[in-house]
Amino acid sequence: MTARRPLPPMASVAHPGEGAKLHAPSAERNAGPISDALCRIAPGVGRALELASGTGQHVVAFARAMPGLAWQPTEIDPARRASIDAHAAEAGLANLHPALPLDATEPGWGAAHAGQDLILLVNLLHLISTPEAQTLIREAGRALAPGGCLALYGPFLREGRATSEGDARFHASLAAQDPEIGYKDVAEVATWLSDAGLAPQPPRAMPANNLFVVACHG
Repeated sequence: MTARRPLPPMASVAHPGEGAKLHAPSAERNAGPISDALCRIAPGVGRALELASGTGQHVVAFARAMPGLAWQPTEIDPARRASIDAHAAEAGLANLHPALPLDATEPGWGAAHAGQDLILLVNLLHLISTPEAQTLIREAGRALAPGGCLALYGPFLREGRATSEGDARFHASLAAQDPEIGYKDVAEVATWLSDAGLAPQPPRAMPANNLFVVACHG
């Protein structure tokens, strides 16, 4: 697969830890709230795929909170895959698989990962272009099993506007670094989800002005 463009340097902060482990402060803060939101929609058993798993802190928390799901983390960056596997090894969870290389912005991966009961993406839509986001959502729709759900967490525009001065500044800084990226409007994302054959649910408000957006098959 073609490598995705590098993320803007201020957009994905992770610090070195013990061995191969990386630590992201944002993951420490939001793993709990995201786990709580996921537990409301996740099936008791099945397969769960996390796209762009980052450091691995999140997926360890999710696998621990939802032991009936077999969790498959994925990540394009080899250093972060090593971090995911290091966090997973420390956790010792039987339902957490080794990280796989996957660029979810490239076409074709949905068929290769079909049969997922839950797919999750955290804090990436604002760091990729609109065409890449549309591809990701379309392929996720193809990867979901009947009744499966796609969950998106992160910052969004509402009616074309940021909801805080901090979000407005961050959105502008992203666009200044790369004019193809930045916050996506939640209503527009709902349209992309519908176009992918999914039924969007009302967004759920999350800490730090973020949203939890869910769309399911059937």
